[in-house]
Amino acid sequence: MFNATYAASAQLRDTVAIVLAGGKGKRLQHLTHNRAKPGIPFGGKYRIIDFTLSNCINSGIRRVDVLTQYKACDLVFHIQRAWGHMRWELGEYVGIVPAQQQKGDDWYKGTADAVFQNLDLLRRQGCKHVLILGGDHIYKMDYSLMLAEHVRRGAELTVATICADVERAKSFGVCEINESQRITAFEEKPASPSRIPGDDKHALCSMGIYIFDIDVLERMLIADAENQQSAHDFGYNIIPEAIQHHNVYTYVFNSVSDGIQHYWKDVGNLDEYYQANMDLVSVSPELNLYDERWPIYTCQEQLPGAKFVFDDDGCRGEALDSVVSAGCIISGARVKNSLLFSRVRVEKRSQIEACIVLPSVSIARDCKIRGAILAEGCQVPPGTVIGYDAEQDAKKYCVSDKGILLVTPEMLSQSATPHAAGLDSHLSKTWLNVSQFTH
Repeated sequence: MFNATYAASAQLRDTVAIVLAGGKGKRLQHLTHNRAKPGIPFGGKYRIIDFTLSNCINSGIRRVDVLTQYKACDLVFHIQRAWGHMRWELGEYVGIVPAQQQKGDDWYKGTADAVFQNLDLLRRQGCKHVLILGGDHIYKMDYSLMLAEHVRRGAELTVATICADVERAKSFGVCEINESQRITAFEEKPASPSRIPGDDKHALCSMGIYIFDIDVLERMLIADAENQQSAHDFGYNIIPEAIQHHNVYTYVFNSVSDGIQHYWKDVGNLDEYYQANMDLVSVSPELNLYDERWPIYTCQEQLPGAKFVFDDDGCRGEALDSVVSAGCIISGARVKNSLLFSRVRVEKRSQIEACIVLPSVSIARDCKIRGAILAEGCQVPPGTVIGYDAEQDAKKYCVSDKGILLVTPEMLSQSATPHAAGLDSHLSKTWLNVSQFTH
């Protein structure tokens, strides 16, 4: 038992995690106009990247480098505040690595090129294994179990996978495997995904999570960088090439029994982002954020508790089947089946239903809003109606494929506040004016 425990601990110490956090997230529309996708708020108090970083810490992987590129200012501020407590002298850290044109005059040209341009950083770490992660998914996962399987099998590359229906699989990389779970073929975003043997309805899809032996990773990235025809992408180039020459295995995430909730979602567009947030307000949410065994860490702002005021007929402060974060005031208004982030104010006689309300939004009196995402800093004028007239809404707001409305300050003819622009909230003016909530 001691030897096994020591070996597992040594494996974790010999592993460095690289988090790819430079994505534009264009399908999220205006939510990423001022920040990278991993920095988008999620779940009332978190940022998307907090889930990946929390998985690292909970898994025992304490050396983490976050590679940034696109509009990284807000993301950098958040990581500094939320993850700056790691102890460097103990060999643990969450480091921010900006794109630096390390190899020539180009910025990162793809996911593989991002890691290639930082090979010198990995060499200095003296690691044996590299865990490559995306910073833009919502999930819980114990990476230590995947690492143990990687070592046990003598794998040189392990790809984490999930089972997905065939239609959904078209948006991911799809693996073919043999009876020992060795990957025999891989295709990125195929028009006709290969099915799981014996199951015509599902395919085995890559989660964008990889473990490489460092020497294999280095050789492959150098060769890929010299290939002028390559897209320099792990899914399109590195994995298919690795299958031809190396021991490449899958780690099927949703077949593992480890006591940790198996949850993974790609919040790549407005509908997926909306639904993943709305899942949290259900009675038994698929994603359990109350699990003390696997906490999700973030920056804890110093805010007062949520407040509900007034108890008059037609003017009662209440929230039903909802999540209401710290610093919110519901003043004689009704909130139903919604998720409110911090510092949200809802004034008298307003009705909010099936909405995601991001931080620092103020909703004035007599508003009716349903089925919408209200972006940071929105100041909704009195009497505003959103979500009840599809034709009029389409003229003013961004409408998703499934009819979810995205409302931004600009769409309300307002200038973007520091919050809406993705800047540090503490740089903005004081957000609470108590006099607005007098009866």
